[in-house]
Amino acid sequence: MCKRYAARRIRVIAADALHKIYSRYPVPDKPMILGKSKRPTNSLAPLWRATLPDHVIGLDYSADGTLLVAASVSGPLFVYDVASGQLKHELKGHVPGTMAIECHPNSPTLASCGQDGHARVWNLETGAQTLELAGGAAWVEHLAWNHDGTLLATSAGKTARVWDWPKGTMVQDYGGHASTIADVAWEPGAGRLSVAVYGGVFHYGPTKTEADEQYEWRGSPLKLAWSADGKMLAHGNQDASVHFWYAHDSQELNMSGYPGKVRELSWDFRSRFLATGGGNAVCIWDCSGAGPEGSKPNMMEGHTGTVTAVMWQRRGTLLASGDMDGRVCLWQPANRSGLIGGATFEGTEISALTWSRDDKQIAVGSGAGAIGLFKVV
Repeated sequence: MCKRYAARRIRVIAADALHKIYSRYPVPDKPMILGKSKRPTNSLAPLWRATLPDHVIGLDYSADGTLLVAASVSGPLFVYDVASGQLKHELKGHVPGTMAIECHPNSPTLASCGQDGHARVWNLETGAQTLELAGGAAWVEHLAWNHDGTLLATSAGKTARVWDWPKGTMVQDYGGHASTIADVAWEPGAGRLSVAVYGGVFHYGPTKTEADEQYEWRGSPLKLAWSADGKMLAHGNQDASVHFWYAHDSQELNMSGYPGKVRELSWDFRSRFLATGGGNAVCIWDCSGAGPEGSKPNMMEGHTGTVTAVMWQRRGTLLASGDMDGRVCLWQPANRSGLIGGATFEGTEISALTWSRDDKQIAVGSGAGAIGLFKVV
């Protein structure tokens, strides 16, 4: 039986307050001209581009940074040499569609999942499939490697499963959730699997058959994001809000009033800032000191359409974001500076965005199937 915490609600920022903040940062009538500010700028120099058959649903770099994997929503997976842009492998992926991909943290290995009811593991050097894992429902929608790559979590419908790697044996089956699983994420340090469903978040130890803790919340989480230090969990929600949990005592904090659903979340590597989408500005919450309680977020203005992707550098202070108009923006929120650089890509939705392992490049994918690799200069 999992422990249900009657968490004390710390403070809620009312919807009208955040709406007022957004109203001060309207979408500009025309795109801003980059590089004309007196501030130092970072431009994005194009390196190469490629085209997939359709919508790019995922991008990720191999552990050593030499390969870039792109997933097409119709199923195929494409492996590119980062230095040259040469296509190394085309993998069959999932038919009729791929849902998610993630490269192994320290080996040339890729995990993917999709609408064929399976997760699959691939050797990126040879292009060979090494494992086929049954998800437990018709669509396997989410997956996540744990920090050292010894375990792979998958979710399909109301079932989450944990698999041993490289053996491919099932370690646990967490079925019977009351609703479809919205996301899965590994808790840093503790090694538990966090599973988001309607009504909150369950936390499972990989050797236990039942949840040992539940963050109970009346709502529909869409996306989970743990801070790197494991002290805070955030989830973006269907009701246009972001919810924070303090791991040490399960206290909670709700930030409401976003213009739309919040699916875009990214913590910086120091666990100080959480960047979120949910509107036409990038919203930055400062979680240092007393945390975001009672504070106003830093609103980063510069997008011409709804924000579709946000990601911090893996070990740096730059934040990248993309929007529905194909605009990629660079920010440095620690200095509270505005737009410091970027580029326009294809003029269509940025559907995927990721930093290279060395933080020197950004790969972006579009809803029209284009892939672009840019160097930060």
